[in-house]
Amino acid sequence: MNLVPGYRALRLLRNGEATAVYDAWSEERGCRCVLKVLRPRRAGRDGERALEAEGRLLLALSHPHIVRAYALVRRPRVALVLETLPGETLSHLLGRRRRRLAAADVAQLGLQLASALRYLHQAGMLHLDLKPSNVVCHAGLAKLLDLGIARSPGPGRRGVGTAGYLAPEQARGGALTAATDVFGLGGVLYEASTGRAAFDAAPRHRTQRAGPARPVSAERRLPPLLAHAIDASLSLDQAARPSLDELARALAAAAGPSRRAR
Repeated sequence: MNLVPGYRALRLLRNGEATAVYDAWSEERGCRCVLKVLRPRRAGRDGERALEAEGRLLLALSHPHIVRAYALVRRPRVALVLETLPGETLSHLLGRRRRRLAAADVAQLGLQLASALRYLHQAGMLHLDLKPSNVVCHAGLAKLLDLGIARSPGPGRRGVGTAGYLAPEQARGGALTAATDVFGLGGVLYEASTGRAAFDAAPRHRTQRAGPARPVSAERRLPPLLAHAIDASLSLDQAARPSLDELARALAAAAGPSRRAR
C-alpha cells in the first residue's frame, strides 16, 4: 500500500487519535523507515499543522537520543518519515519481561533522556509527553520519540498530554517550564524502577492526584541518591524539582564511574 509517493507501507505499527504509524519501505533510500501519517477524517487542519510542526522540529534536531527524521512530505498528504529503530519501547520491555530495570540501568536511562531533554530545551522547546511508550531501548541505548505536542515554554492548555503522566501544571493549564519535563522524566524513571506508573490515569481535566507519588523506596530498594533524585523530580511543586543539570549529576553518581560516559 502506497500511502505517499515513494513509500510503501509494510505494516501498521500504531494507531493514535490523529495519526497512524507504519513500518514502510523507502524506494529512494532502498531501506525500511517509519512513516507517520494523518488518519483520514480524524485529524483535520489542526492535526496537519501539528504533524508539520513536529516534522520541522525533528528535521532541525540532531541528537543521539532523539529519533531522527528523514523527510517531511506535504503532498498529497502530510507524512513524516523517521528512522527505523531497533529494539522495543520501554513500556513493552517492562510489560513483556514483567520486571524492573537494574538500578544502574535506570540511572543510565535517565542520563540519556536528560541529555536529550537538555538539547531540546536549548532549542527552546519542551517535550511534554515523557512516558515509557515514547522511549525505545536497544543495546543499552535509549531514544526519545513523539514530539507531537512539543512546544515552547509558557502558559499551557489544560490537560494536554497523556493522562497519568501529566505534571500538575499540565493538568490544570498552568505555566509550562523545563521543570515540567523533569516531572515527566521522573515518572519514566519511577516506572522503570518499580514496574508500575507513579500515578493512576485520572481524567485529564483534574490535577490527577490527591497527593504526591508513593516514595520509590517504598516500592523497591534503590541507592539512596537515585531514589531521592526520582522522588524530587516528581514533586508536585515545580520549584522543588531539581534542574536537569542537578538531576543529571545525581544520576551520573548513581550510574557509577564505568557507565557515565555512554
